[in-house]
Amino acid sequence: MSRRVLVGLAIVVVATALFFGIRARRDFVDLEVYRTAAIRALHAEPLYRPDDGHYQFKYWPAFAVAMAPLAFVSAETAKWLWFVGSIVLLGYFLTHAIRVLPDRRATERWLVWWTLAVTAKFIVKELVNGQTNVLLGLLALSAGMSLARRRPILAGLAVGIAAFVKPYGLLLVPWLAVAAGIPAMAAAAATIVAGLCLPASLYGLDGNLSLLHDWYSTVTTTTAPNLLNAENISFATMWAKWIGAGPSATALTWLTAACSLVVAGAVCWRRRSVGHPEYLESGLLVLLMPVLSPQGWDYVLIAAVPAFVCLLDRLRQMGPAWRGVTVVGFALTSLTIFDLLGRALYMRAMAASVMSVGAILLIAALAHLRWRRLA
Repeated sequence: MSRRVLVGLAIVVVATALFFGIRARRDFVDLEVYRTAAIRALHAEPLYRPDDGHYQFKYWPAFAVAMAPLAFVSAETAKWLWFVGSIVLLGYFLTHAIRVLPDRRATERWLVWWTLAVTAKFIVKELVNGQTNVLLGLLALSAGMSLARRRPILAGLAVGIAAFVKPYGLLLVPWLAVAAGIPAMAAAAATIVAGLCLPASLYGLDGNLSLLHDWYSTVTTTTAPNLLNAENISFATMWAKWIGAGPSATALTWLTAACSLVVAGAVCWRRRSVGHPEYLESGLLVLLMPVLSPQGWDYVLIAAVPAFVCLLDRLRQMGPAWRGVTVVGFALTSLTIFDLLGRALYMRAMAASVMSVGAILLIAALAHLRWRRLA
């Protein structure tokens, strides 16, 4: 039997075991949110309901319409289809992110294994919850690669779709203005406007406007209750956990967010110093998303695979100090695992927001790569 067949069989066995392991844990809870929203959308029913509790639908209305195919199959069939699709998309995302990395220094095999090592925690959470962060990351990477190939309209289209997969995909829009100008911005704006108008075909104009109002109300009213959640790694959560929620924490959150955006701006300002700036920039912006959003969950970091690949590939070119910063950043974000640390140590680590600190270190390391013209 050939090696390729053996690898394929091994993947099938592992994927099957993982599927049933997921069923014993959280059983695709976010997928059920999408499917419920899709059913409601097809019947023009309200999408945003406080009585849904922690699992309220928080995406733009167009996302519920896009999930309509899930409404036509049973819950069990939807889980199988979603899981298989997630595995395929995840495999493509990981391998594609490595293959399109400009001026790659390390071998593909080395990068595959180490990328899997630093993202294993996020991969499991992505699959367990039935999430869409891999799609977000792939769209951001596609936007960067489209810009590198001088296809600004395709880049704008990818960014526009990303905003509906996760609303904080909007963070990519200012980058488009800097990197590609009017054509890309026009494509992104047209995509976003079309998506915002799409639910009107089911709800009517007034109903669609009500949905958008309800979305805003849902997002803003659920931020405070989720602020101290153990899996929240946002700057807002970090400061609230360190000094307590209040005006001081809010002010420091805004200051930290502003500093991070200044860093991102400096990275883009140095884009002419390297040959292929888009890859690092798109990865950096995705890495910023969960720390800038007040409801930024740790598993969103799976979308930042290109950032991780870039850091791993350039690790040997860094000086000892920055290599240490990067390794610590990876350790804080990737090794804070409940099963590894145990309940007591894990809860202390989450209370100290070590994952937020780790993300900050990785952001700084990416900025260092650009400043040294290494990526």
